[in-house]
Amino acid sequence: MGKPTGFLEYDRTLPKKEAVENRKQHYQEFVKSYSDTQLNEQAARCMNCGIPFCHSGCPLGNVIPEFNDAVYDGRWEDAYNILISTNNFPEFTGRICPAPCESACVLGINKPPVAIEEIEKHIIEIAFKNKFVKPNRSYLKTGKTVAVIGAGPAGLAAAAQLNKAGHDVVVYERDDKVGGLLRYGIPDFKLDKSIIDRRIEIMEQSGIVFRTNSEVGKNVPVSELAPFDAIVLTGGSTIPRNLQIPGRELKGVHYAMEFLKQQNKRVGQSPIEVEEITATGKNVLVIGGGDTGSDCVGTSNRHGAVSVTQFELMPQPPNARTNGMPWPTYPMLLKTTTSHEEGCQRHWSISTKSFVGDDNGNLKGAIVVDLEWETDTLGRPVKFTEIEGSEREIPCELVTLAMGFLHPQHEGLLQQLGVALDGRGNVQATEGEYRTSVDKVFSAGDMRRGQSLVVWAISEGRECARKVDEFLMGSSNLESKETIYNYA
Repeated sequence: MGKPTGFLEYDRTLPKKEAVENRKQHYQEFVKSYSDTQLNEQAARCMNCGIPFCHSGCPLGNVIPEFNDAVYDGRWEDAYNILISTNNFPEFTGRICPAPCESACVLGINKPPVAIEEIEKHIIEIAFKNKFVKPNRSYLKTGKTVAVIGAGPAGLAAAAQLNKAGHDVVVYERDDKVGGLLRYGIPDFKLDKSIIDRRIEIMEQSGIVFRTNSEVGKNVPVSELAPFDAIVLTGGSTIPRNLQIPGRELKGVHYAMEFLKQQNKRVGQSPIEVEEITATGKNVLVIGGGDTGSDCVGTSNRHGAVSVTQFELMPQPPNARTNGMPWPTYPMLLKTTTSHEEGCQRHWSISTKSFVGDDNGNLKGAIVVDLEWETDTLGRPVKFTEIEGSEREIPCELVTLAMGFLHPQHEGLLQQLGVALDGRGNVQATEGEYRTSVDKVFSAGDMRRGQSLVVWAISEGRECARKVDEFLMGSSNLESKETIYNYA
């Protein structure tokens, strides 16, 4: 390892960010880069652990100590090759992944963990700058064709791997641009869309064909898929969880993705074909305490909201691990995002009872009540009761519902294909094999496993591609996360 004593000599530091008041005026990324010295020091903190738990903490199985070693020594092409051996899109995960690898870092037992995510982002950006990232043109073509339905991270990963194996790949995407939630769910200030465009250009140069504005089962008949040798369903989990309370029909109550997608379309100069949703001059209430809710907070502040309030039904998470969150599991700790730094009133253990409107059907407030939670012996919340006398009305003219997703859209593609669904409404596909109930049809990502992280979507796409390759060819040379890499 680069510097055996690095973890004793250097503290964890993260790159500087643009000042809050400045960054609220635009939608560009605002996190700066490490200096060469800072990057070297952060890589030096990696401990050369006897058992690197970061490997198992990462759903992709990234070979983290080895790329940290290469970064410390300035071996940038080696660092890039190690990183992409397990991760097709480190420019995405390096920006928006919650970094479960860092939660499993051995150094994190008693010190702040290695800044793995930031190092990953720097490796891929240096690789693009030095032109290490090249199209993957396979000159040994198999003659097999694969249709990938859905151009989110799972679909993109599957397409990249199948193309690498020598198959001809066509990706169908119902939106006007490729990327799925990367494009229309993640705000530009977290993931600039030029980062996606840069990667798609590389994939197109590799021979992958993208067909946008193509919703299979709607404006593209399912029969068009019949000539393909295999079909991969990666449409994502797109049906949002609703809040069925009085007043839900009022003007001003919207799903979070309706709000976020519109803003991303504005920034990307794509047409908005429905009534526009803005937070300008409004009191905004965000219901849901996760990352999507946080994205609504940051977007509302940039719109010029009068106030932004975020509700979470669950109690406030702790600041440090508890007995119910042992290392190296991913802990549910209090998370303050960059959007929260920009201005937000946060409330936990609170439930919304109803929405209140004016005489014209416009939202003007919400009736809420505080909750008291009972916990189990490990401190985990298990049951709540409403606190008597805490019911009250708060003013709001815009509500965004950011409470997660239920399952993929059933109407259209899935119903016409006739694939079986599991008990949660996701596509039923065998664990580890990714095969659906319909011959030659596979599924991966959120459409199969339910809503999850971008890093899980990429992992699913890669693993599914390997199984498709085995189905088509009898065996596969594609990498699997169980593969042991030796870069000695």
